[in-house]
Amino acid sequence: MEFEELKDFLDNRVLRYNQKDFIKNDPISIPHLFTKRQDIEIMGFWTAILTWGQRITTINKARELISYMDHSPHDFILNHTESDIKRMVNFKHRTFNLTDTLYFLHFFKNHYSRFNSLESAFLLPQQELRGLYDPRKNLMGFREYFFSLPDFPERTRKHVSSPQKSTVKRINMFLRWMVRNDGNGVDFGLWNEIKPAQLMIPMDVHVERVSRKLGLLKRKQRDWLAVEELTQSLKEMDPKDPIRYDFALFNLGIEEKF
Repeated sequence: MEFEELKDFLDNRVLRYNQKDFIKNDPISIPHLFTKRQDIEIMGFWTAILTWGQRITTINKARELISYMDHSPHDFILNHTESDIKRMVNFKHRTFNLTDTLYFLHFFKNHYSRFNSLESAFLLPQQELRGLYDPRKNLMGFREYFFSLPDFPERTRKHVSSPQKSTVKRINMFLRWMVRNDGNGVDFGLWNEIKPAQLMIPMDVHVERVSRKLGLLKRKQRDWLAVEELTQSLKEMDPKDPIRYDFALFNLGIEEKF
């Protein structure tokens, strides 16, 4: 396709899928269960990390996790007792187990005891230089911060990825949820320090495959450099909000088998 034809094609798909009807069958439905900022952040991040395999399975496991936290994640994290945690002993999703759950609780309690929002965790490397958010650098900084507590379990590191070894798909997806605010009611737009233009595409096998077919991605490996290449291609179509095309690319692969 020519550039304008491709842009029109993708813009049309964004309009089709960036709608509230999209929410109910997607993991983003989990943070949409809440109105409190911290609850949205906590369950948005945790659900994004748990997102692999069938979407309905992820949604069901996230709902199970919410029930263990008495449907109030932020309050539970700050005020839970040892006996409260015992009810979570059987929580498991694929390779995410009790050890990982306990560390996530520990991290969230430590963070929210000092900060009002999880956005701060993604800005720590650059706090004295606001406005200079660098996706790769700050994602690496977030991971370092996430595992900065004493005696963190080494096994949990695989659940919070780094641009050094990964496309960081799940965290980029979470950041899309928190940062984008287009008024359509899908993404939340809770955060203001990180801008939509600074987001990176959440790249999975479906987004990768569709992007290659459309000529938006040339790099052979699915890695961080591929994320940068594809994001740059999307910025040529929309410099201020390139990641809105995630709605198009993902659903062309999943819903339309493009």
